[in-house]
Amino acid sequence: MGVVENAVENKEGRLPVEVKETLKSLASKWEDVLDANALQVIPLKGAMTNEVFQIKWPTKTEKVSRKVLLRLYGEGVEVFFDRNDEIRTFEFMSKHGQGPRLLAWFPYGRVEDFINARTLSASDLRDLEISALVAAKLKEFNELDMPGPKNVRLWDRSRNWLKAAKSLSSPEEAKAFHLDAIDEEISKLEKALYQNHQRLGFCHNDLQYGNIMFDEETKTITIIDYEYASYNPIAYDIANHFCEMAADYHTETPHLMDYSKYPGLEECQRFLRAYLSSTGNQPNNLEVEQLLQDVEKYTLASHLVWGLWGIISAHVNKIDFDYIGYARQRLDQYWLRKHALLGSSSANTNV
Repeated sequence: MGVVENAVENKEGRLPVEVKETLKSLASKWEDVLDANALQVIPLKGAMTNEVFQIKWPTKTEKVSRKVLLRLYGEGVEVFFDRNDEIRTFEFMSKHGQGPRLLAWFPYGRVEDFINARTLSASDLRDLEISALVAAKLKEFNELDMPGPKNVRLWDRSRNWLKAAKSLSSPEEAKAFHLDAIDEEISKLEKALYQNHQRLGFCHNDLQYGNIMFDEETKTITIIDYEYASYNPIAYDIANHFCEMAADYHTETPHLMDYSKYPGLEECQRFLRAYLSSTGNQPNNLEVEQLLQDVEKYTLASHLVWGLWGIISAHVNKIDFDYIGYARQRLDQYWLRKHALLGSSSANTNV
């Protein structure tokens, strides 16, 4: 999940000894660092599953610091993903110039290059230039040839998360969220959304604005945070990105979604054209319309997945966020939109 800098006092005391030693060992190898022990720790806010810090050291060049990013994993979130898979993905992405370099890792966190770019804001996703760059970068991401099996993970993940949500919820909570009905909904969705023409790709699966970095000078986009990345239908990855346009995690009520901000028909088509044409081939109207129909239907899978994520997070995560309120909105949206999206073959963009 994305982060925003919160420049407060040095928080070195919060770091485990092993982490401090790893950081000092890294810094001692950099010739420009004045003193490897003089590290400053600045918490970054906005992360929803991890604690994230900017670590910096004074260098021999006045007013220039050497910076890295430290990520300490949240407790209990192993239910969502395999950390070994994530590290393998991270290393692959680094080698292929897709994200920051991995500098060090330990069982409960990692150290990575600090990217000199800004994290996008919610409003940036509506910027025509930035949106087109995000579309092109997402296509590049989806076409990565990640080693390992190239099987769709969406449905197994949904079932695993449902199982976890049921085991953690009280009977009242399970009833309120209709958890007993969701297993059948997952099977129905899997059957309804399976299409021979659909393209699979390596998907980010969490392309919210906080996971996208933008370098103003070079106009380049970097996609970060690969915890949930796996092979899936590309329509699901795009659908999830569209759903994230209804979110703003930097307000007084970060859990509240505003579905009036879901992109309209023209905005969806523009994004899909930028996505499909980014490798040089101009798509015809039929290709755009077909992908749009698939994307619209996959918004339902996104609502289910993140609804279950919210229920689980409420029980395992200590970060100050109304996970239950968030889950309620995503699952309500699923039930609200299900008939319109699956009962008709026409694209409906008013999710």
